Amino acid sequence: MLDVNGRTYQLPKAPTVVVCVDGCEPEYIAQGVAAGSMPWMARTLERGTALVADCVVPSFTNPNNLSIVTGAPPSVHGICGNYLYDTASGTEVMMNDPKWLRAPTILAALSDAGKRCAVVTAKDKLRRLLGHGMRGICFSSEKADAVTAADNGITDVLAMVGMPVPSVYSAELSEFVFAAGVKLMQTRRPDVMYLSTTDYIQHKHAPGTPGANAFYAMMDRYLGELDAMGCVIALTADHGMNAKTGMDAKPDVIYLQDLLDEWTGPAACRVILPITDPYVVHHGALGSFATVYLPAGTDVAALQTRLAARRGIEGVFTRAEAAEWFELPADRIGDLVVISERFTVIGTSAARHDLSALEVPLRSHGGTSEQRVPLILNRAIPGIDRQRRWRNFDAFELALNHV
Repeated sequence: MLDVNGRTYQLPKAPTVVVCVDGCEPEYIAQGVAAGSMPWMARTLERGTALVADCVVPSFTNPNNLSIVTGAPPSVHGICGNYLYDTASGTEVMMNDPKWLRAPTILAALSDAGKRCAVVTAKDKLRRLLGHGMRGICFSSEKADAVTAADNGITDVLAMVGMPVPSVYSAELSEFVFAAGVKLMQTRRPDVMYLSTTDYIQHKHAPGTPGANAFYAMMDRYLGELDAMGCVIALTADHGMNAKTGMDAKPDVIYLQDLLDEWTGPAACRVILPITDPYVVHHGALGSFATVYLPAGTDVAALQTRLAARRGIEGVFTRAEAAEWFELPADRIGDLVVISERFTVIGTSAARHDLSALEVPLRSHGGTSEQRVPLILNRAIPGIDRQRRWRNFDAFELALNHV
């Protein structure tokens, strides 16, 4: 038995694969199954365990992947966005460095217990966080040509997988993750494997469209191969995805920095968008969650009320309210947290967002409207409580303790 972040886990009895499908709104699976694109999933929904769970808010990649591998919310592990304002240095930084991580991972604990562990992630931004403290194999599709035994626990990944390094803006980046997972299970047979994809397809293709169904058909084939090898599979997502446009198909954006500059004076407030990362072509750094740092002496309650009255705003929370309600580390968010409605996104200043690369109407995430995600296991769990609030970070508990 392992104790990790206040939860107890049994050691795996069979090879266990936890899959985080980036941006997987449950409707993608429903439409893929309905179209006949996912025969393995159709059987699994019938014979296994299918739940709808909540991800953590902000519904972004880094906070949720780290919640899944720690079994805990951001208030415990400390990763509250892809990007944050470091008040100690007065700089805006990416949260890719393990120095930001405040809790051990389940994967590290399993490797300490002598279990063979492997992590394959699509984007390299997550690799160091997911593999922190873990002995085993850990690499990304994005940098698969640069793996070393010292840094990644493996060499010659391209030859093993039989694919070239994919474009970071492609479905193949995620396919590489699944293909590598199958090859690792065939050749190395890890006791526990964590696979994490990218949401490039979900940002561009709505559920049920040909592009989406083709992606989920690909995923279904690889999951079927892992199942055939006897793996316990737990599949969840880091967040959902929604259209974020008006009826004219243009992005429905609240430029919060511009708005606050108008209300409080230029640069008096600082708006941080935690969706920000190096890969902005498909979303323009626009999401449904923002945090705001206010100057001393601001009437926080009055500004909170004024912002909450704006069209497109779902909720405005003080630091203390957001920390409690969304289980966030209070020292890593601003004085206010702003969440937009389902079809609306938040930007900083209009001049700072280049939307010219958006080839299709904007789809994005970040708010509570993208909180519902699948939580599916390829094994039946008799008597499971379907009335409780399941979280995506219950995936390891279900896979290790209840199967």
